[in-house]
Amino acid sequence: MGHIAILGVFVADTAYRADRPPRMGETIMGKSFALGPGGKGSNQAVAAARAGGEVHFVSKLGRDAFADLAFSIWKDAGVKAAVSQHDDSYTGAAYIFIEDSTGNNAIIICPGVAGTISEADVEARVDLIGGASVFITQLEQPMPAAH
Repeated sequence: MGHIAILGVFVADTAYRADRPPRMGETIMGKSFALGPGGKGSNQAVAAARAGGEVHFVSKLGRDAFADLAFSIWKDAGVKAAVSQHDDSYTGAAYIFIEDSTGNNAIIICPGVAGTISEADVEARVDLIGGASVFITQLEQPMPAAH
């Protein structure tokens, strides 16, 4: 089998657990915090690589601590990053509020530079994507890039 190419985004998930969400202008104490990898495409790439696939992940990152987190996770999993880095924007992040009693959540996602993935970015990786046995995208990046 050939390689797997995945077009998607990485976001650093910041998850906060509390009894309730804060009201506007209010600060409350949380029960726990977790920082971890997010972005459906990035998580798919990690899972496929851990399952033994040769995986190439196509995306964009900033040059910041969250980008360092992404590269570390991909390296540990064996994902081959086909990623451009940019100084003019940031790596995506997500705020995830989790209601402690129910597990219900509310999420805000800021995709950062991954929100600018374009047709030109995909075309720059056409050989990698076109030569893949499997191509996956989740439509988290701008829709025109997935044409």
